[in-house]
Amino acid sequence: MTLELEIVPSDIAILDLLRQRESLTVAELAKAMEVTATAVRQRLTRLMAQGYVDREAFRSGRGRPSHRYVLTSLGRRKTGSNFADLAIALWHEIRAIKNEEVRRGLLQRLSQRLGELYANRVQGETIEDRMESLAELFSERRIPFVVDKSQDGLPILTALACPYPDLADQDRTVCAMEKMLFAELLGSSVSLNQCRLDGENCCTFEVRQEGTS
Repeated sequence: MTLELEIVPSDIAILDLLRQRESLTVAELAKAMEVTATAVRQRLTRLMAQGYVDREAFRSGRGRPSHRYVLTSLGRRKTGSNFADLAIALWHEIRAIKNEEVRRGLLQRLSQRLGELYANRVQGETIEDRMESLAELFSERRIPFVVDKSQDGLPILTALACPYPDLADQDRTVCAMEKMLFAELLGSSVSLNQCRLDGENCCTFEVRQEGTS
């Protein structure tokens, strides 16, 4: 799986310009953004290293070739990745399914699909190791998770911010899907012990012990 890295805010303008135009030179970008060519090159170097931008050579007359910059397929997907409205609309459709068994089955399949996407990033010999790996994965997406210990010494995954705030505010069923996803990634049943929607300071997930509900 290709990991999509977070974009530095100052680089977003370059991606937006390249999305609107087929390709641009350093000079054209510098003029449009009203910054120096050096600043543009620094940002392009960073974006190329992340795989969001590519450089193409072209000739205009004699002399050394010049370069134009274009979005890669990853870059095009990243610049069009604001799917919040679509996600909420789809979630409303899921909620509208009256058959509880069908609705739960769909949530389970969504959790499994997400689990497949993240599976190779969440690894470790123990549950605690996998929780630490999961926390690191979400931290890369600017969603802070930490791993603590319960009074029984069991690892607890604590979400300091909600990964799906817009959805959770409207329907806490998304918490059930998140719990399913964590169970997929950790390889064990998971319980949601505390939830921000109940007035708690954070959400905590713990591996469910045998014999508990």
